[in-house]
Amino acid sequence: MMLSGKTAFVILSAFSAFMILGAWGFEFIGAMPPCKLCYYQRYPHWLAAGSGILAVATGTVALAYIAALGTALSGLVGLYHSGVERRWWEGPTTCTSGDVTSMNAEDLFNQIMTAPMVRCDEIPWDMFGLSMANYNALFSLGAAALWIVAARKLS
Repeated sequence: MMLSGKTAFVILSAFSAFMILGAWGFEFIGAMPPCKLCYYQRYPHWLAAGSGILAVATGTVALAYIAALGTALSGLVGLYHSGVERRWWEGPTTCTSGDVTSMNAEDLFNQIMTAPMVRCDEIPWDMFGLSMANYNALFSLGAAALWIVAARKLS
């Protein structure tokens, strides 16, 4: 049996809300404070959950596409963060360790003293070799595709 478009909207809106709640669980219960990129992965889920709820309430398909965009953005930031964690590319200088071999002692000291406590290029938790950023990328990009399928169903 296939789900109706509105039922899918409810489930996908709940998905984004649970992604935010899960992140808070890791942060406050698991004592794993987020890095800057972790926060950037959360914001689009707020957009997705909010526009998804409005899509359910109003039946406006355009809002479902906005929710799809939100989950896709979160997934794309998750992909970027995954690459930073695995050192495939450089992340923001404000939350990665970077190359310190060419720094003089004073510059290195200043970087250490101004560095944030939580680094974007470290993996604080993984399961089956995948980090939270990896899981967010997979689940969020999958949810974005489901948003599009559900929106097309109601178009």
